[in-house]
Amino acid sequence: MIRRLESALALWAALIGISGIASAAAAAHLTSASSLNAASLILLAHAPAIIACLAAVRADLVSASAGRIAALLLAFGATIFSGDIALRVFVGSPLFPMAAPSGGVILMIGWGFMGGGAALRLFARKSPRDNDSRLG
Repeated sequence: MIRRLESALALWAALIGISGIASAAAAAHLTSASSLNAASLILLAHAPAIIACLAAVRADLVSASAGRIAALLLAFGATIFSGDIALRVFVGSPLFPMAAPSGGVILMIGWGFMGGGAALRLFARKSPRDNDSRLG
């Protein structure tokens, strides 16, 4: 079950990355779509961040539950934030009232979970996987 969740999040991150490239291209070619620059920035910054959250969980650098929740929140927040901007550009109406700010708040909460998960590991023991000599 956990492995499927992580695979789904990795797929979601790939779709977010693809959407980031597409929105950057649209912003470059459509004169009325300059607000897509913000959407592409959010998407392209958070796609690898989601993968990094999952990698940090696997490396035992963060609490597993906090890292997975962080990845989920980052994916959800980036999707809502950029989806709202894209709908405003292409359809002329928002996803829902206050969608972009809500997506931004969700992103901040996601980063908070990542930091909290790292703090849990930092203060729980001297270093991640103390007994694992392969990590140095």
